[in-house]
Amino acid sequence: MAKQQTEVRELDEGSYVLIEDIPCKITSYSTAKPGKHGSAKARIDAKGVFDSQKRSLSQPVDAKVWVPIINRKQGQVIDVRSDEIQVMDLETYDNFVMKAGDEGLAADDEIEFLEFEGQRKIV
Repeated sequence: MAKQQTEVRELDEGSYVLIEDIPCKITSYSTAKPGKHGSAKARIDAKGVFDSQKRSLSQPVDAKVWVPIINRKQGQVIDVRSDEIQVMDLETYDNFVMKAGDEGLAADDEIEFLEFEGQRKIV
């Protein structure tokens, strides 16, 4: 699994975090001041990169969390079917099938996609 550990205070909006072992993009980040008997807390609202579900996380700012290493790659569309497309990775020349979105793609179009542990999504 391509991931690294970091402190919650180092995260910000637009970065990625693993919540329940699912890679998510942070949509909002807020902190609460430390109280009389505790440390400062951070509340993170995020959206799943591959499933688009909303998730939240509340941790002390000095807690450690996992950050996924998501690769951004270039590909070329080889074939378009009704609900999926066949893509060739322009770096490794591997062919794979992924779900087609509402992009209106045609054969020979170049696309940019995200990849994490075998999961792929068109950007």
